[in-house]
Amino acid sequence: MTYPDNILYQVTRPARYTGGEWNSIVKDWKSTHIKIALSYPDLYEIGMSNMALPILYELFNSQPDVLAERVYAPWVDMEAVLRARGIPLASLESKHPLKDFDIIGFSLGYELTYTNILNMLDLAQIPVLAAERDDSYPVVIAGGTCVLNPEPMTDFIDFFVIGDGEEVSLELLDCFRDWKGKAASKKQLLKQVATIPGIYVPSLYQVEYQADGLFKSITPTLPPAKPSIQRRIVSKLPPPVTKPVVPYIEVVHDRGAIEIQRGCSRGCRFCQAGIIYRPVRERPQEEVLQGVREIITNCGYNEVSLVSLCTNDYPDIDKLVANLIHHYKDLTLSLPSLRTDSSSVRLVDSLPSRRKTGLTFAPEAGSQRLRRTINKYVPEDEILETAAAAFNKGWSSLKLYFMLGLPTETMDDVKEIGQLVDKISSLGRKAKGKRPQVRVSVSTFVPKPHTPFQWVAQASQTELEAKHELLKLGLRRTGSRLSWTDPKVSQLEAVLSRGDRRLGKVIYRAWQLGSTFDAWNDHFNYENWLRAFNETGLEPSLYAQRERPLDEPLPWAHIDVGVTTTFLKQEYQHVLDGRETPDCRNKACNACGLERWQAECRQKHQKLS
Repeated sequence: MTYPDNILYQVTRPARYTGGEWNSIVKDWKSTHIKIALSYPDLYEIGMSNMALPILYELFNSQPDVLAERVYAPWVDMEAVLRARGIPLASLESKHPLKDFDIIGFSLGYELTYTNILNMLDLAQIPVLAAERDDSYPVVIAGGTCVLNPEPMTDFIDFFVIGDGEEVSLELLDCFRDWKGKAASKKQLLKQVATIPGIYVPSLYQVEYQADGLFKSITPTLPPAKPSIQRRIVSKLPPPVTKPVVPYIEVVHDRGAIEIQRGCSRGCRFCQAGIIYRPVRERPQEEVLQGVREIITNCGYNEVSLVSLCTNDYPDIDKLVANLIHHYKDLTLSLPSLRTDSSSVRLVDSLPSRRKTGLTFAPEAGSQRLRRTINKYVPEDEILETAAAAFNKGWSSLKLYFMLGLPTETMDDVKEIGQLVDKISSLGRKAKGKRPQVRVSVSTFVPKPHTPFQWVAQASQTELEAKHELLKLGLRRTGSRLSWTDPKVSQLEAVLSRGDRRLGKVIYRAWQLGSTFDAWNDHFNYENWLRAFNETGLEPSLYAQRERPLDEPLPWAHIDVGVTTTFLKQEYQHVLDGRETPDCRNKACNACGLERWQAECRQKHQKLS
């Protein structure tokens, strides 16, 4: 099967749906035992920039009896054509309908893509609700950062993969082989995969709520379900993907990418990634160099990104960059996630001479007090020194990221954002040459599960609007450009990220009302969501704007990320006390809980050696 040509003429960017890209893998459908559709619930341009899918694509296709093919959310024009003609959503590689696959695996990286998952299943002519899918339909699974609180999506997903997927995916394949060999039922498969560490099967659990409507408990009802699901953690980064699929059209990150480091130990208290990707695991420099060489050879890229949560923290990053520059004279290096300090400017400035356009830094808060509170303390002098160094070296633009609504934030803290930007703009005006431009991007703080802020209330829309107005007033005289996230979008993100199983009805109803591509401003329909909440008898503020007592049961507490609740509570107390927690890579261990995992890994490697 393939989409008819007269369909592709009717849609924007038809290359989103044609497949056949360089390095894509097409196996013989009839002779391959297990068929997996790797699905990303957003546009092709977004999904092709994701790093998780290429890892799984290569891993699954390396198995002789497995084929893995890709599918992305079709844009609204393509959806309309598919529905009008009754054509099911199909994979890119072989154009087989998704309902012909054994497994459909979704990558959940952002809560506002949830309705897209429902839409993709429906377009594939697969029942959206897991309870309505019999054994004739594919098994639907999900992984990614959002599944660290899987409860809002349990109505739609058969089981979740918690944590790093490289090792657990191979264990799952063994289960699938056994399942298909026995021609067993889906229920038998779910019981079998539930024995694998890191797999959560929601149908094997019962949820209870208190009389006042608050979450009470989640308990296993059938063996082999376990009271706690431990996040899977690979002790050593697997070899990098060096032969990824090269898109025909420009995508968001249109370059090669190699993960140089996974995890971060800095402990920013608002940052979920800093918790759920612990501990830090580094890729050896020789492996990075070889990976870059193979990416250039296999893909033809002239730009490669060195990916990490904090690139500066990679050991001897300056030597790695110098080594790459020495070997690849025409290579452009991208260094995302740089710290706000002058060493970052020196590092970027060491790259081969190119047009110096923009640098991006994230102070997050305007005042030193608030930066200390969120454990991202950078003295103002250091921020100004960094800006001055950038301007003096000829950078023409500086982009600064801040958050509004952080815990303990006051109006004075908001004013200090404007004051800090004013000082930075003043430095730009003093620089030689073309006057640099300062851009300010402001997002709304969203409390996330498994962080020290998982108990706090999100600021109300009224509070946020007042702070936005104050910030705009303060920035008006600086001449800087301001962009900010709609507080309604951030509220919905907070609701979905800290929700319980009842939210499945809300997500389902919002989708029925037409909500898809909620992460896209021109498609976000807040009224749909308010109506969905109203019709299901739930209140968004229950999940977003309510501060939770430290002893209140949490819907995601059965997911063990390795970092203990005791540590998170201690960090929360440090917020109230205005205390910093030092980086344990440079100071003593902070006893976050992962020290036990690292000790087990050391023992394991000693036995193997």
